[in-house]
Amino acid sequence: MAEKQTKIKKYRKPINLNIGMLIFAVIFFYVIYCVIMYFQSTHIVRYEVKEGSIATNNIFRGLILRDETVIPTENAGYVNYFTYEGERVAKGDLVYTIDETGRLSEQISEQSIDENSLSDKELREFKSEIVNFVHGFEGEHYSGTYELKNTLHNTLLKLANINMLEYIQNMNEGSGIKNVINYNSAPRTGIVTFWTDGYEGLTPDLVSADIFDEKKYEKKQVLNNVLLAAGEPAYKLSTNENWSIVIPVEPARGVELEEEGYIKVRFLKNNYESWGETKLLHNGDGNTYLQLTFTNSMITFMNDRFLDVELIIHDEKGLKIPISSIVEKEFFLIGKDFISEGTTQGKYSVLRQCYLENGDISTEQLNIDVYSYDEASGEYYLDASILNPGDILIKLNSQETYTVSKRATLIGVYNMNKGYADFKQINILYQNDEYAIVKANTKYGLNVYDYIVLDAKTVRDDQFINE
Repeated sequence: MAEKQTKIKKYRKPINLNIGMLIFAVIFFYVIYCVIMYFQSTHIVRYEVKEGSIATNNIFRGLILRDETVIPTENAGYVNYFTYEGERVAKGDLVYTIDETGRLSEQISEQSIDENSLSDKELREFKSEIVNFVHGFEGEHYSGTYELKNTLHNTLLKLANINMLEYIQNMNEGSGIKNVINYNSAPRTGIVTFWTDGYEGLTPDLVSADIFDEKKYEKKQVLNNVLLAAGEPAYKLSTNENWSIVIPVEPARGVELEEEGYIKVRFLKNNYESWGETKLLHNGDGNTYLQLTFTNSMITFMNDRFLDVELIIHDEKGLKIPISSIVEKEFFLIGKDFISEGTTQGKYSVLRQCYLENGDISTEQLNIDVYSYDEASGEYYLDASILNPGDILIKLNSQETYTVSKRATLIGVYNMNKGYADFKQINILYQNDEYAIVKANTKYGLNVYDYIVLDAKTVRDDQFINE
């Protein structure tokens, strides 16, 4: 008898739904929904208002232009100077001598008459030169080290040359040396310098971008007791106290600076400040330059052709807020005679004409917020959402009426101290691309430590804000 085969089926356990699983599933899907909504929603970020100022990059490297005349030598020979670098000389003052043979230097060396000591005044001048150099030194302009060396060297040699001059004057005619010494005096009053660079005749309208390439710039120092050929530069004479600095600027920025008329300038070499008259230059190379003209301090920078300056344009200090928080809002303008001030400070109201159910004309009192006041016109700025165009306002204790229609806008931010977006007017003193400086402690404006909405586009008027 064949055995009967039995088919075995796997037992499926029935799903056992209980209240705990349902609650867990609801919570799980709710959390997923909240996470999705969080990333899709616009977040309101607050910003704490603080006092501050805006640091604007107004540092430029400029080119110095002066009235400079190069004085050439009339005769060949060894030059010996009798004036300091940067010293003012009068017309006819002895500036240098030319020793045509060089025998004078040899004789002086043999007799050691060039030895001298420095007075206290001269030592102070040396110290001042060194201190100014140390404070203004920059690694990328290392050539200034050699300029300082040459300046100090020429100063020392001048002291020796004073004794040399006495020696020449006491020299007898039979020595033969006195007859080959040429005396050279200043042709007019001015300030003496002992270097040239080829920019002496440069005018503002000829300035180009190539001139600011200091890698190509060459400054030639004229040294004491060296051999010069006839016609070579012996020294420079600057006869005018008026001088200028030319700086490259962007066209739009240049227009703004020229409109200032006069700008306070800080010279970074010594932190000295002076006022310069502005003039915008559109030169032939297609670039824009700003010329700053000064009437003093020319002698301070006699050894400089390039100078770093800071333009001190805006010194305003106030409340510093981001540009993103600023918004423009429209308001109704209502005459002050139609607004009543309540007993509580800052509370105002108006009487508006309305109609009863039976059609009779009546009035209703509306509490309002005032956002600004124009003293010139005697009008208050009222929120446009409270009133409607065409509403009729009634003057208190009078039959005079006013129809709401006139509008104007204010610049402001949304204050969030009270938990909702409350518009506050601001008075901007200065601004750049990122921040604005606004006037502090105004009647309808902001105060330090107020909280405002960082991005005004993320809120609506009177929107409640949950942080």
